Amino acid sequence: MTDRVIEVTTDVLGDGYEAIELPLGEDEEGEVVATLVRRRSTDPCRRAVLYVHGFVDYFFQKHLADFYVEHGFDFYALDLRKYGRSLRPHQTPNFVRSLTEYFPEIDEAVRIAREEDGHDVLLVNAHSTGGLVAALWADRVSGRGLVDGLFLNSPFLDINEPLVMRKLGAGLARALGRRFPTARLPAGVSDLYVRSIHRDHDGEWDFDLEWKPLVGFPVRAAWLAAVRRGQLRLHAGLDIDVPVLVMSSDRSVRPKPGVADLSSADAVLDVEHMARWAPRLGRHVTLVRIEGGVHDLVLSAKPVRDQVFDELARWIDGYLPVPD
Repeated sequence: MTDRVIEVTTDVLGDGYEAIELPLGEDEEGEVVATLVRRRSTDPCRRAVLYVHGFVDYFFQKHLADFYVEHGFDFYALDLRKYGRSLRPHQTPNFVRSLTEYFPEIDEAVRIAREEDGHDVLLVNAHSTGGLVAALWADRVSGRGLVDGLFLNSPFLDINEPLVMRKLGAGLARALGRRFPTARLPAGVSDLYVRSIHRDHDGEWDFDLEWKPLVGFPVRAAWLAAVRRGQLRLHAGLDIDVPVLVMSSDRSVRPKPGVADLSSADAVLDVEHMARWAPRLGRHVTLVRIEGGVHDLVLSAKPVRDQVFDELARWIDGYLPVPD
């Protein structure tokens, strides 16, 4: 990929946002691409941030880019293969057999930010499943100076089920995944959470319901087995050699019709899992729990997300200051 000419187009988010298609060869379903979204600061800057989304997701959070640009970062976001801008008609949405399949697009995005665009400092900001992927990637490149910090927003560090169900579910996913990798499992993100954040329902945010549907995309056996392998690898202990900020809500809630807590708690994952496993990420981990936060903390009610951004700004000022 390093010898190709980078083609830049205007992104679907409009003025100020550029899209760069990253060709990734082919898999058993055909052509594979990822998409790098870029928003540059009006003033030259040496710091950059790369955002990695979660499951049944893509980058649409323009106010997150606003925050970083206002704090002296050029902003980049990946739509991973088979997600959002990168999803093609011949593909099974959101499907991979190993989380390491995402590493090439992260590698290329980091190369563009550092080598093509000349940034000296790089922060990776990742959400939910993206947080698990980014942690595994950062562990792989430990010692190479490619990343200077990680901010993990409600990372998917364990399956949100009781221990027995976690073991049974993972075992079923492994068994099915070997013979029927795309078999659908009875799992997924509740439509109540997505309804609670979309502006046409109970929330304030506008996003493409083709790319982030109310009912989500099916959870496939080999994908869940890959997630579980990644989680168990993390549980055994990673060696990320840069500061890591983990942020979560202060509590979780099971989504049910009529439950008002959907707008003030994590309705997708168990925040206690995040607190338990965060220390296994590396040598220097900060855990912050946000009262009233939803699963994607930057989509919380304004007073709550203001606190998220205040905590993030304080951490950045301490660990990723503007280079001299």
